[in-house]
Amino acid sequence: MSKAISALKAQKVPTFERGTEDYERSVATPNLLYRFSRPEIVVQPETAAHVQAIIQQAKANKIKLTIKCGGHSYAGHSTAFQGISLDLRRMNNVKLDIRRQTITFGAGCQWGHVYKTLINGEHDGYVVNGGRCPFVGVGGYTLGGGLGPFSRSIGMGSDTLKEATVVTADGKIVTVKDTDSPTSDKGRLLWALRGAGGGNFGVVVEMKLAVPKLQSADGRVVAGRYQWFANKDQGDLMDLPDFMPTMTKFYTTNWPERITIDSTWICDLRQNSGNGVRFLVYYDGSKDDFDAIINQNIDHEGLKKQLIRRSLPEASTRFLHETLVAQWSEETVRAFPSNRTYSIYSSFVFGNDKRTIDAVTALIRTKMVEFRAAFPGERVELLATFIHAGGKMGASAHKPTETAYFWRDAVYHMYLTVEWEDKWMERDMRGFLGTFKKELRPYSLQREAAFVNFPDGALPTESHERAYFGGNRDELRRVKQIWDKENFFNWSQGVRLPGDGAKGGGNEEDKEGETGEIDTGNDEDLTDSLAGKQWSYYVTKDIVKDLQDLADLGF
Repeated sequence: MSKAISALKAQKVPTFERGTEDYERSVATPNLLYRFSRPEIVVQPETAAHVQAIIQQAKANKIKLTIKCGGHSYAGHSTAFQGISLDLRRMNNVKLDIRRQTITFGAGCQWGHVYKTLINGEHDGYVVNGGRCPFVGVGGYTLGGGLGPFSRSIGMGSDTLKEATVVTADGKIVTVKDTDSPTSDKGRLLWALRGAGGGNFGVVVEMKLAVPKLQSADGRVVAGRYQWFANKDQGDLMDLPDFMPTMTKFYTTNWPERITIDSTWICDLRQNSGNGVRFLVYYDGSKDDFDAIINQNIDHEGLKKQLIRRSLPEASTRFLHETLVAQWSEETVRAFPSNRTYSIYSSFVFGNDKRTIDAVTALIRTKMVEFRAAFPGERVELLATFIHAGGKMGASAHKPTETAYFWRDAVYHMYLTVEWEDKWMERDMRGFLGTFKKELRPYSLQREAAFVNFPDGALPTESHERAYFGGNRDELRRVKQIWDKENFFNWSQGVRLPGDGAKGGGNEEDKEGETGEIDTGNDEDLTDSLAGKQWSYYVTKDIVKDLQDLADLGF
């Protein structure tokens, strides 16, 4: 490692060791499961040439490399526990070309950087297909597919990717474009980057996206937020007789593609409000049209009234600023994450047929009742978040094999979150989530689908490619063979090479078109495994370093 550090510093690559402020800021994480992240060094390249140097040193010295854009991987895939953390945050230049309706940005940007270009230029009526959270990294979002506030009317984030510049495993700088022949090596790489590009084929250092125009005639959008809880004299919301029929109607409605309504079922034992549902609304159009859509499709008078009252029309740039960038600006002034908790996740992909929705919503309600009964007095929370998909993201607009993002039949990407504050609760929380997801998984598309941008860290190696990439997994392995034949970019839930022996793709045991319920793993077995391994590695390396320091001093 010392050779690599010296070489990188000689090439003016910003390199930080433990104890420096830049190092500590980089490894800080709001999820305490990854609290012992202590890689040997953090590097923050500023140019593609810097990334080339980092890859060269990592390969030459056989050092593990972990790529980090925003650092928001639900499963900790962007968190380094050893070796080199390649933190792209300094590669954050943004160039908007509104005449050509394109925007080019470094892969270390957060969405707040990108949205500000539209706000500062007062470009009402234009939108970048970016994340709902302005401090999420652009790289992981786009390369994993990308679900944005207006994706239902303009497509997945990865669908708007026009160009990408990649530093490959052999240190070459390659730019792929949507004008490349789809059958060429470059064309196949762009195909793979559109939904499966995160950490699999190279380090993406720059991207160019289309900047679509909104359909609204005056560049205004409607946005709203409502938290639906029962009044104190009504008991719990989920016990009311009209709650479940209302939610079934809500999820089985074929909403117009210009409207996106996300929803989160909330069971927070830290609050005394009981169970509830939060709705987030985005509409590309006028307030009158929005009101008419809500009136037509929601029968429950109370919910209908509040969604209309709590949704306001505003210029698209004001929406980006007040809803997204203001939040981002508040976060960036903080040196370290606040409200740190332990959290684990699992994701699912659903259609909106009544049979599926009835089963899924009934199971969520049952599990929230069980959760509240099982952990009275504990500071724990269970969430079930439905991200609205379909529309221009769906199979009517793109075939599942047209890009690496496979689950085009999705109407809702749903993810479960279990959060707690006391580390001694981990086994109980993992056990609860493990049981919940095994009961829920059969209702996911093809009994296996999950979303790579909401990864489940407990998915076994034998299952993750099927869950994330479905029928595209074998072609992804062939692209991997072209661009990373030595599997340098190797991580626990990455795309593997053809012929890898485990089930899940590219071998005789995984027949073309085969579907069936995947192995979700045993969550309880992971209790304290992450922290235990992190701590063991951290302490061992520090002891070795201390002994070396003593030897250097002559002891």
